[in-house]
Amino acid sequence: MKATLSKKQRFFNQIKLTKDDDLYIGIDVHKTTYHVALYLNGGHAIDFITPADNIKICTTLKKLEPAIKNIVYEAGPTGYSLARQLQQESLPVQVIAPSKTPQSSARDSKTDRLDGRKLAEYAAKGLLRPIAIPDRKQEADRQLPRLRIQFVKKLKQTKLQIKSFLLQHGIGEPKGLRYWSQLAIGKLNELQLLDPLRYTLDTLITEYEFLNEKIKDIDRKLEETFAKTTHAKKMQILQTHPGVGRVTSMMFAAELFSPKRFNNKEELAKYVGLAPTIIQSGRSLRDGPISKTGRPQLRSTLIQAAWVWIIKDPQARQVYLRIVRNTGQKNKAITAVARRLAVHLWKMLCNNEPYRKTA
Repeated sequence: MKATLSKKQRFFNQIKLTKDDDLYIGIDVHKTTYHVALYLNGGHAIDFITPADNIKICTTLKKLEPAIKNIVYEAGPTGYSLARQLQQESLPVQVIAPSKTPQSSARDSKTDRLDGRKLAEYAAKGLLRPIAIPDRKQEADRQLPRLRIQFVKKLKQTKLQIKSFLLQHGIGEPKGLRYWSQLAIGKLNELQLLDPLRYTLDTLITEYEFLNEKIKDIDRKLEETFAKTTHAKKMQILQTHPGVGRVTSMMFAAELFSPKRFNNKEELAKYVGLAPTIIQSGRSLRDGPISKTGRPQLRSTLIQAAWVWIIKDPQARQVYLRIVRNTGQKNKAITAVARRLAVHLWKMLCNNEPYRKTA
């Protein structure tokens, strides 16, 4: 009995493509499957599902190589491994920022097949905005600063839990708890409480001490790792800027990884999520809230550094106070200062020069 070929097999057996054809491929990437859509010469050609095997899909798409103009998929939890594999096979690929993918204003069906189709069609029409693809080393360098931010966040939550526990049960905070001194922690351990309350507080204190030690351990690993990388010199340059310390310099250098890829300060501000949006209606034109694209951890780190900057630099503080007077909003003012800080740091890396205070 003759085997029946699938629609995909028939397509690949029959199709003969040349460089004169225009083929755009959209892939909806998931943990176990890839939904692939082919947009050929201005129309949808075929959709198919394949296992999430990067080598296998590259082998399949390599057969269409003469006509392929672009292969696109959205950035997500699967990272950049597929993009790197496609690059290794000399196939054109772009990873797309999901927040910049065009969305229909009307409610529409949403399936993996349709998502792949939209990506392929939008790629053909030039409607997608790609993001930079870091190499394996650049991506690895990002992980330690990100891990530190995650543990610092957990530590803050644990501190709040301890203070909430004390407040809930009418227990006064021991002296020094504001700064989490060892003496204050010792006082917490000496409190005479009912057994369930004592167990709860002990558990929270144990978590606090674990997270505190883990952050110190991560800091040691950061020092060890970044001292051996190309980021070491970048960090030295960045730390010449007032308000910028070790953690901020590490995160900024790792997250940007290739600062010269930004053409102007507007692109840089959008990347770090500190660019204001524009709101226009009729003759009314004003700045809206910041875009908040990119890594929230990098944005919050820059804002924290901006607070230190305006304390150390009178000129930066004048800028901050002027914006406060004009807007009446401290948050908007410090965000504007953080945006200036990001631009300063970017220019310092591009020029490979330390900070120079302007007159």
